Amino acid sequence: MKLLVVGSGGREHALAWKLANDSTTPEIFCAPGNAGTSEVAVNVPIPAEDIAGLIAWCRNNKPGLVVVGPEVPLCDGLADELAANRIRVFGPVRSAAMLEGSKAFSKDLMKAAGVPTAGFKTFDNHADALRYIRAKGAPIIVKADGLAAGKGVFVCRSSDEAEKAVEEIMTARSFGDAGNNVVVEECLEGEEVSILALVDGVNFIPLASAQDHKRVFDGDKGPNTGGMGAYSPAPVATEGLMAEVREHVFSRTLSELRKRGIVFKGVLYAGIMVTPGGIRVLEFNCRFGDPETQAIIPRIDGDLLPALMSCVEGCLTEKTIRWKSQASICVVMASGGYPGPYERNKVIAGLKDAGAMKDVTVFHAGTAPKDGNVVTSGGRVLGVTALGADLPGAIASAYRAVSVISFEGAHYRKDIGARALSRLK
Repeated sequence: MKLLVVGSGGREHALAWKLANDSTTPEIFCAPGNAGTSEVAVNVPIPAEDIAGLIAWCRNNKPGLVVVGPEVPLCDGLADELAANRIRVFGPVRSAAMLEGSKAFSKDLMKAAGVPTAGFKTFDNHADALRYIRAKGAPIIVKADGLAAGKGVFVCRSSDEAEKAVEEIMTARSFGDAGNNVVVEECLEGEEVSILALVDGVNFIPLASAQDHKRVFDGDKGPNTGGMGAYSPAPVATEGLMAEVREHVFSRTLSELRKRGIVFKGVLYAGIMVTPGGIRVLEFNCRFGDPETQAIIPRIDGDLLPALMSCVEGCLTEKTIRWKSQASICVVMASGGYPGPYERNKVIAGLKDAGAMKDVTVFHAGTAPKDGNVVTSGGRVLGVTALGADLPGAIASAYRAVSVISFEGAHYRKDIGARALSRLK
């Protein structure tokens, strides 16, 4: 069977890598892919946002399944177009992807469904938003309504910070049309955890828990990024918490979607804040997380393809996925300056040495081949992932692998997994 993985990041490399090792030995293609995916798949030079180009390729090549990685093509209707052309696709249609494509839509749906979330108000006028912020005070959260590559959320510790965030989103238009509206939320305190679930339209299976590290610097300092690392499982995700997430988050959300005539098939990702007053949903995503995927996928015991096909065909069961007992951690190596401006085309050394280490896999994100070398081509460059008998062992292995990889300006957090370690003491 031919499989097409759409996207070019670390998440897509992890998916292509896992699918390439499926027992049925499918033929893997990746559009557009990166230097890492070229080792396990045939890269196709079509951007993930080029829906017409992807449809044309699929018509000519007839893949048995298309797995869509990024949120932008999903929110732009790629799954709808593939389905219209009778091409099987793992990923939600545009109406379902609105859970990620519009924070206002997502918050309104949660309110209607009784899903626990932070109090909020949506604005299409910056003056009204500023008046609300001044009345509410800080701390407070300001979010661009639309897609902003994980960078449109501002945790504001003062009213001045919040007002500047509104100006950046709505006046400076730093995120383009994603800033047509803003969502202003109460600031929740607690510990975050990422819970992803496979969904077949009716049934769902939560995947192993993970915890992302959004801030660019150690100690959760600095601006938000797309994610600087992740580990799985997250100790905060106890059996009791997972049961609560199943009942109060996934069941209620999917039921409300069905009431609205929306069928969700693919991955539903819930960003959860564990507060002293219980769980609260921070956001929904409509696809595999990045870098959570790089930490979760290596823990799957056996094939992934049957699980994806079960979602597409509507026959998902609890026995679809098995898990290894090992823990996993992914450390993101980024370009200097990220998430701000950064330079490209820096030669990366040490990839083979790191990849040869036991239970280590280096997932490429912002990489490209050039003159016989692998060079940097994005902000998040690599996701160095390691399995271990326990989390401390996985962390030690990942950082040993990181230490042998180098490129000019390389930056990475040195505390990925620290919060979990403190819970294990």
